[in-house]
Amino acid sequence: MNKTTSTGTLPDEPARRSFVRTVAGAGLAAVAGGSAAAAAAAANTSAASAPEPGLPFHAWAPTPPMGWNSWDAFGASVTEAEYLDNARILAERFLPAGYDTATVDIQWYEAGATSGWYRDFAPLVLDAHGRPQPAPNRFPSAAGGRGFAPLAAQVHAMGLRFGVHIMRGIPRQAVGLELPIAGSKYRCNEVADSHSTCAWNTDMCGVRPEHPGAFDWYRAWFAQLAEWGVDFVKVDDIAAPNYHAKEVELIRRAIDATGRPMVLSLSPGPAHLEQAAHLQAHANQWRVCNDFWDTWPQLRDNLVNLVKWAPHARPGAWPDADMLPVGKIGLRNYDEKGRGERDTGFTRDEQLLMLTAWTCARSPLILGNDLRRLDDWTLRLVTNPEVLALLRVPGAREWHSVAQGHRFVCNGPQGTWAAWLNTSDAPWQVPLPAWLPDASRDCWARADLPTGTRQLTIQPHGARLVRCV
Repeated sequence: MNKTTSTGTLPDEPARRSFVRTVAGAGLAAVAGGSAAAAAAAANTSAASAPEPGLPFHAWAPTPPMGWNSWDAFGASVTEAEYLDNARILAERFLPAGYDTATVDIQWYEAGATSGWYRDFAPLVLDAHGRPQPAPNRFPSAAGGRGFAPLAAQVHAMGLRFGVHIMRGIPRQAVGLELPIAGSKYRCNEVADSHSTCAWNTDMCGVRPEHPGAFDWYRAWFAQLAEWGVDFVKVDDIAAPNYHAKEVELIRRAIDATGRPMVLSLSPGPAHLEQAAHLQAHANQWRVCNDFWDTWPQLRDNLVNLVKWAPHARPGAWPDADMLPVGKIGLRNYDEKGRGERDTGFTRDEQLLMLTAWTCARSPLILGNDLRRLDDWTLRLVTNPEVLALLRVPGAREWHSVAQGHRFVCNGPQGTWAAWLNTSDAPWQVPLPAWLPDASRDCWARADLPTGTRQLTIQPHGARLVRCV
């Protein structure tokens, strides 16, 4: 059961409301003004540069992507049955709120994977050209060389998008076997860079981007992903600690060459702020933190990352604060403290703060829990329509860092939102700004503020989100 606090409560869920993602008609405006009163009171307001003209692939993620990923619950070992169980629940209970992508995370091509701990130099399932294939013992529908096509077809029939995780580069196994690259005169060993390796996983080594066969490799791999019907690709070991810009560019070209819209997510983080323009020009989302788990210090620090990156969010290009470790997680995975299966370690107030921060900053919302063990409180938390509305609206957004935490204002076509996020260990008494009318809405309570309310109490590690129309 989730930990609770005195104010971390949610009302009963009203009738489910269906949301359709809408394309933001205009880029995220520069946060120079917004509310004049709030801006005048701010000591440090986040300011965004003018948005760059949208690129074609930006249209594939006009609002922050939403969905589910297998990592937090199953590590590298999710099976087809477990994935489909979660995908069905996602379609039935979360799709109306906008969660539309179900992603198989790392090492689906490793037959012996059992948890989030990797096996060094484990044998991988590859095709004759070195491209990873789903392990048939874990994904039976892939038997006979069918790959992920049957699974993707099932997911599409549910109304969902199908996502996969891949690692940067070429499998070392393919390099050692000197396998030919599909549609190329080159072999994997000619293109690989044996010195460009991942610090935490032994499956792959990078490519030599200047080699003409490097693009051939990525083109062949993404062509196969497109043939399978993949809609979302999370590429790991590419954004941090070293930013592999040339390989990012090769991947962008390879995706575009397929002619299939595939949303591109780059991992891990923290991404480098000086690479913001390059990231916007090549990816749909990128991680602003390392793997994010359910501890208060990580949440507090990740909020700082979000505030820092918020000015660089625009339609189709989103800073990503990582998956939401809510509900039941760690079934076959472990965080840096070695914690396994558990209910989230966040208090309910901390979960309210987390969802408030992610939506205010327009981070992708990717659930990491085992949806088969879903509790009603978590469902209401992550599907609150009044909170998720903020994720989708364009408008000027201001962040103000203060001693107690952070204040936020968004002026959009559907009204003005104000949020207070308390990162301190004491209650925060907040006088409501003069421009906020009495007829304001408490988004988390899904109720109007009592008439005459001019002050709010923000609980330690908690948040409040108010909207006026």
